[in-house]
Amino acid sequence: MSKKILVVLLALMMVVGVFACKPAATTEAAAPAEEGAKTYKAAFITQALSNESQAYSWKQLQQYAPEYGFTVDVFEGQNDVQNEAKAVSTCIAQGYDAIFINPSDINAIVPSLMEAKEAGVIVGMFSSDLPAESQQYRDFFCGVDDTMAGETAGKAFVDHFPDGAFIVEIGGQAGHDAQIKRADGFRKAIEGSKINLADSQNCSGWVTADAMAIMEDFIVKYGDQIQGVFCHWDNGATGIIEALKNANMNDVYLIGVDGCRAGYDQVKAGTQAVTIGQSFTNMAIKSLECAKAMLEGKPFEAVNFIPLDVVTKDNIDTFPYPEW
Repeated sequence: MSKKILVVLLALMMVVGVFACKPAATTEAAAPAEEGAKTYKAAFITQALSNESQAYSWKQLQQYAPEYGFTVDVFEGQNDVQNEAKAVSTCIAQGYDAIFINPSDINAIVPSLMEAKEAGVIVGMFSSDLPAESQQYRDFFCGVDDTMAGETAGKAFVDHFPDGAFIVEIGGQAGHDAQIKRADGFRKAIEGSKINLADSQNCSGWVTADAMAIMEDFIVKYGDQIQGVFCHWDNGATGIIEALKNANMNDVYLIGVDGCRAGYDQVKAGTQAVTIGQSFTNMAIKSLECAKAMLEGKPFEAVNFIPLDVVTKDNIDTFPYPEW
């Protein structure tokens, strides 16, 4: 009898040993949309998941990737292009089929993307595009027209202040594609008008506290002369609103870009006049569509602009409340 018990115990120990060798957490690849279809491997390389738009984008890519036959991993750069370059190298070495990248610096990342293209990795620019002279090193771009976002903000200032105004600009992360294009578009729109862009400063990252600190400096420098502020992102506008509140400046016309929850809440509260919204859901879906089309030898567009929403207190109830 004791021998039988010993045999049973040994068998149980072997079973436990097998399960103990299995990873603590595994992500099983979803079944391809079509029977026998290949599953592709993609990576999302972003500046920082502390940026709410990028955290939400990652969520959307995870949600929709299985529908297009992809598994997807994320690499976070911590707002350091060297980390993003290392992520590209990792993707090349590990045989990824495609990368979707929103880099901290659109110029500094170019050599890494050249290597990815040479290695046969599909390069999709997500939300940010490369400079015109380097666009041969990406296969496609999916995002909003950030130049148009800047132009839309500029036009709103011209329309609101037909007799002119003293305004300042707080830009996004210095060197980021969105920061450059939003600034360029804004200047194009106010050129020749009576709008006086008295000062402009960019942030080191898309960080609310940075925007607040810059606004505090502007208030010290210009005080009640400031009639309007263009901020490149809604969460930055949150910091600006706090700085204005602390200075008892309640009638400053503020415009932000993103269309996130903070922007919508601030427009509803009347502390922000306009939020210019972008859909990261549609950005994620279009990126997956383009990558799959390229992998399967089907046609796709190299440049894919996602339409903007211009949200004010008058029309905000006609738009769905954002999830991020």
